[in-house]
Amino acid sequence: MPGKRPDLSLPPDLKNKGGTGPARMRRPTYVDLRAPCEHACPAGENVQAWLALAQAGRYREAWEEIVSQNPLPAIHGRVCYHPCESACNRAPLDDAVGIHSVERFLGDMALKEGWLPRAQKPLSEARVLVIGAGPSGLSAAWHLALSGHHVEVRDGGPAPGGMMRFGIPAYRLPRDVLNGEVERIRRMGVQFVTNHRVNDLEQERVAGGFDAVFLALGAHLSKHVEIPARDAGRILDAVGFLRDVEDGTTPQLGRRVAVYGGGNTAMDAARTVARLGHEPLIVYRRDRAHMPAHDFEAVEAEEEGVRINWLRTIHSFDEGELRVEVMSLDERGRPVGTGRFETLQADDLILALGQDAETEFLRGVEGIAVRSDGTVEVDQRMMTGCAGVFAGGDMVPADRSVTVAVGHGKRAASHVDAWLRGEEHIEPESPGIATFESLHLWFYTNAEHRPQSRTEPARRTASFAEVVQGLTEAEATFEARRCLSCGHCFECDGCYGACPEDAIIKLGPGLGYQFIYDICTGCAVCFEQCPCHAIEMVAERGAVS
Repeated sequence: MPGKRPDLSLPPDLKNKGGTGPARMRRPTYVDLRAPCEHACPAGENVQAWLALAQAGRYREAWEEIVSQNPLPAIHGRVCYHPCESACNRAPLDDAVGIHSVERFLGDMALKEGWLPRAQKPLSEARVLVIGAGPSGLSAAWHLALSGHHVEVRDGGPAPGGMMRFGIPAYRLPRDVLNGEVERIRRMGVQFVTNHRVNDLEQERVAGGFDAVFLALGAHLSKHVEIPARDAGRILDAVGFLRDVEDGTTPQLGRRVAVYGGGNTAMDAARTVARLGHEPLIVYRRDRAHMPAHDFEAVEAEEEGVRINWLRTIHSFDEGELRVEVMSLDERGRPVGTGRFETLQADDLILALGQDAETEFLRGVEGIAVRSDGTVEVDQRMMTGCAGVFAGGDMVPADRSVTVAVGHGKRAASHVDAWLRGEEHIEPESPGIATFESLHLWFYTNAEHRPQSRTEPARRTASFAEVVQGLTEAEATFEARRCLSCGHCFECDGCYGACPEDAIIKLGPGLGYQFIYDICTGCAVCFEQCPCHAIEMVAERGAVS
């Protein structure tokens, strides 16, 4: 990406060169647009920037660019559903760049090498309390520590991680990876207090001498539905079940275990049941196209022997049998009963119907408004109605994912830092987005995506070992080089070589180019040759179209 371009005067050998500059109707100008992957990233990563560093083999610099926005790259490379790749401009050509797999490679390398960021601000006197050690709380703590503040994270669980530890099974997120990312945050000076449930927010704030608070409790309270059950097996909630498995206190289950729900937690619960040696089945009231879970989750579950019963809702549970009603979808895609019933065999039932955040302890805090769904109202600064108390992650109305939560933590930390300094944090204005249609891909060659290997389905359920494997250095570098550098000049010399008037000067490595408008004719050849849309044609002042 080019740096600041100096204002160079016209070279002596070009001062008398002819041209039609005064007659042109438009002129080219260099721009830095936003890549669609960056625009789609809830954590706000500058994906194109760190991919450029990775493809050059500058791995530590690439990692430092990531953690300036997101402190959990090894985790995100495994559990993020990579909306960046869904937005990638390369997808229409062959396949999207494997952004998450390169991020995982860099995150794993950082854990192995014990890297810490080199850019940190001087220590301040401010103390910040973060309640909740999930992804949002960890992100806020990281960024506040980078800003020089004293940060203490308090959490009711036995170890930091929140739902990443107690809701995402180890076959998706190995615990050594999670522990390594948390330990780095601890090495940044963040203090962790576990097994500490906060019941009185104001008392905790005053007693600890905290200047600001960030609320980041995850959605741990499972939603329930009344299911008639007489002489039935046990009925569990999915979050509690997954937590028990993580804690090593797995409940005794029968041979056949049903999971009710169609989200990612339902898929995780069913796949965990399979690894415990039971026969899992899923019951979901809508069809596959309308399930909340990502399709690859359902695919992997089915590969591991999970039977999914679509368009079914549980009517009753009795003596090892589920009585389910067959559903159909109306014109709006909503499930409606058909009056037809079936019987499925199940000894136990796990409910995976969604979760709510724990916000009951906030209802008595002056200024904090809790909505009917349990979420907290915040303003554009992510501050509640109580001065100095901010909130994010599952506690505020938003999509619930690790990446969204991390983005909330980063954004809130910026506002907390500004508030502590008596300032206001202004979000930078977003430039335009470089769309696929705006690119001129004369340099494109087919380079197929390097997929990550997976453990064979028959071997997966034998343990909680990680299913998806990482890339080698050669594979990660190749994948990074597939990036099209959308909207950012990568100094390919296309404009420099194509200009018929020699009206472009090279400024040196990393500095890009400069137009000599005295001899530029506005022919737009440079614009047409720029593969990544780092040049735009703008109207001359006073030009009549």
